[in-house]
Amino acid sequence: MSKTIIFFGTDHFSAAALKSLIEAHYSIAAVVTKPDSRSGRGQQLQKPLVKEIAEANNIPVWQPTKLLDITTDIEAVRDQTNELVGVLSSYGRIIPQAIIDLFTPGIINIHPSILPKYRGPSPIESAIENGDAQTGVSIMLLSAEMDAGPIYAQQLYALDGTETQPFLYETLAALGGRVLIETLPEILDGQLLPTPQQPDAIYCQLLQKQDALMDPAEITAIEAERKVRAHLDFPKTKLTIHGQLVIVTKAHVSNEAVELSVAFKAGQFLVIDELIAPSGKRMSGTAFLNGYAAA
Repeated sequence: MSKTIIFFGTDHFSAAALKSLIEAHYSIAAVVTKPDSRSGRGQQLQKPLVKEIAEANNIPVWQPTKLLDITTDIEAVRDQTNELVGVLSSYGRIIPQAIIDLFTPGIINIHPSILPKYRGPSPIESAIENGDAQTGVSIMLLSAEMDAGPIYAQQLYALDGTETQPFLYETLAALGGRVLIETLPEILDGQLLPTPQQPDAIYCQLLQKQDALMDPAEITAIEAERKVRAHLDFPKTKLTIHGQLVIVTKAHVSNEAVELSVAFKAGQFLVIDELIAPSGKRMSGTAFLNGYAAA
């Protein structure tokens, strides 16, 4: 508890870890996050959630454009404490080795997969989209190579095939924060040492806006239903139905055509339970049929 932490995080996923550290009464010298960004229709300047949490708890916030710009700040904190520890969760940028080397034992990272499976930026989406039976979180020591550092601890989480992207983000964020607090004392005391990852790494890719489009001739209905759940927040799942490009938000697989359904590869159908119409209105598949399709 006496050791000082600098926390790195930006996305909503990282908020659970920061809250856990605060609730466990760790000394947090600063929170490092990305600069405020504009978002939404009005392009209003938005603070990262971790910045809001830090400010509410009187923790200094650093928002460098380039991480190396805060080298002197980190060194100043290190000079005032016996040992400086880095904790990172979903910061969103590669950490230079020169920054990692300022911490002892380094920077401890929460990654939402069972490494070495799904190194990269979309492990949660990949687990859903690939129909995995389980996923989980890994507490690891950060390395310059992406998600390749040795592992302190892992916790499995069983999947039942109904999980959506937002649900699994929230669930694994909470799980990651809990496992971090359970393992951090032994890591800081040197009782828990990291183990190198197995060499058979599986990588996932950064999702792009164009990944939203589905081609029924290219994938099966089962794969399409998984994609709907995996991409619910971003990049979403778009499909042309009755000449209208819609966003599918809920669907299920059927062996026969019923109500609003689309034939996919291998003969099965994707039944559209809920969608967002071109007008931006969310509606059931039945309402779409009674409105847009009937027009």
